Amino acid sequence: MKLTGLHILLTYQCTFTCDHCFVFGSPSQCGTLPLPQIRNILKQAKETGVSSIYFEGGEPSLYYATLLAGVKEAVNMGFTAGVVSNGYWATSLEDALEFLRPFAGLLADLSISNDHYHYSDEQNQQAHNAVAAANELGIPVGEICVAQPEDLNAASIRGQLPESGAAVMYRGRAAEKLALRATTQPWDIFTDCPHEDLREPGRCHLDPLGNLHICQGISLGNIFETPLKDICGRYDAETHPICGPLLIGGPAALVTEYALLHKAGYADACHLCFEARRELRKRFPQILTPDQMYGVGL
Repeated sequence: MKLTGLHILLTYQCTFTCDHCFVFGSPSQCGTLPLPQIRNILKQAKETGVSSIYFEGGEPSLYYATLLAGVKEAVNMGFTAGVVSNGYWATSLEDALEFLRPFAGLLADLSISNDHYHYSDEQNQQAHNAVAAANELGIPVGEICVAQPEDLNAASIRGQLPESGAAVMYRGRAAEKLALRATTQPWDIFTDCPHEDLREPGRCHLDPLGNLHICQGISLGNIFETPLKDICGRYDAETHPICGPLLIGGPAALVTEYALLHKAGYADACHLCFEARRELRKRFPQILTPDQMYGVGL
């Protein structure tokens, strides 16, 4: 497996508790990377051939000094760097400019969440302030907008998503909070993984505990125990106990391969996959980890 991008979850903590969050981000979450570990990660990423680093969360700017230092070190090592944030810090344009000014000339991308999971129509000025400040400072910026389940149900009739909307992926907290609001489909139609390239993903997520996720909640190994280069070199998608069945027949194949109990219908492929993986965690505890990704103990 050849990685070109590494998305570092600086922390599981977040200022919001969004219903659509893959990683159950919230103010009460635990797990944050200190700067010495970030340096270790960047060194391993360089040795593995990674060229792009993103810092996300949770909300990475909760640890502003660490985030800024991590971005600087990444750029100094030759990586392109990006940040994903909810923009809670942009309480005014002036505040946003002061927050972002140290990142000018460093970031190749800033992605700001701006949807009804984060802000109401009356409250989304913070996201607008963040985007305006980034534009003023010359930082490439875009917005992430995830549609509500009701919008997606209507979109299935019209054949398209609402303008600027991305689809909910019903995994993580969305499987608990949003799936009941979605139109379900028969479980056995979910015969492929529509979102991830499980053979050559190109990019993976790395959580604060060192777990390398090919998809959130499917760990290929822990880089604090096994070097990233070795994890990538040893990965065989076809023989992997979770990715192998997914490649053959999607989430439905996980159900049949391991004879899992299941419901008649699910909101999407992610929903079936997430629920199947929950059932399999005791069988594959080193792969379907950590607890944070499955909402355990929150």
